Amino acid sequence: MTVRELVDTLNLCIVSEGDLCRNINGCYIGDLLSWVMSNAQSDNVWLTIMSNINIVAVATLTDVSCIILCENVSPDEECLKKAQLQEINILKTDMSTYDLAVKLGAVL
Repeated sequence: MTVRELVDTLNLCIVSEGDLCRNINGCYIGDLLSWVMSNAQSDNVWLTIMSNINIVAVATLTDVSCIILCENVSPDEECLKKAQLQEINILKTDMSTYDLAVKLGAVL
């Protein structure tokens, strides 16, 4: 599944658009950035409620396919500008992290 297919399937909102054709090979859930850096894998979807500029750096280091901000969280302006500059996919949903994880598990 690609990021674009995930957006369409789960009705996610695109906040910052990078390569929507990136493949997804799994999911990582976490809000402690050092933990995400150590454990997220390339091409994972990363579910979080963190929304500051540091998530862009972590996404770049881990090479995740996209970040999905849960619970209707929006990135701050600095984060959004950096994500757009680095072409990082950031998606958004009003679903809880748990509800999104359940739906994501069903479609992956």
